[in-house]
Amino acid sequence: MMFIHPHPKGMVMKVFVQPRSSKNLIVGPHGDTLKIKLTAPPVAGEANRLCIKFLAKCLGVPKSSMEIISGANSRNKQVLIHETSVEGKRKIRGRIQTFIDTN
Repeated sequence: MMFIHPHPKGMVMKVFVQPRSSKNLIVGPHGDTLKIKLTAPPVAGEANRLCIKFLAKCLGVPKSSMEIISGANSRNKQVLIHETSVEGKRKIRGRIQTFIDTN
C-alpha cells in the first residue's frame, strides 16, 4: 500500500478527501493516496473532524489515536495513526485492504 508509511509513533496514511459527498466512503487508491469521500463541508474544520471520526471507525481504533499531521487546510492530508505494535499495524492494514477490495 503506497499510501501507508512507517513513523516513529506508528504509521502515516496519505489520504485525499473529497468533501460534500452524498455519503461517507473509502473509495480506494488515488495515485499515492487513499481517496475518501465525506459528507461534511470543508468549513471550520468539519471535514477534518469527520475524516478522523470516519477513519477511526473504519479502522477500529479510537479517535484519540489519530491526528492530521499535514494538510489540515488541503484535500491532501497525512494522518498519523498512533499504533506501535506489529500486530496492531497488521490489523489496520488488513482493514484498509478489506475496504479497498469491497469498493
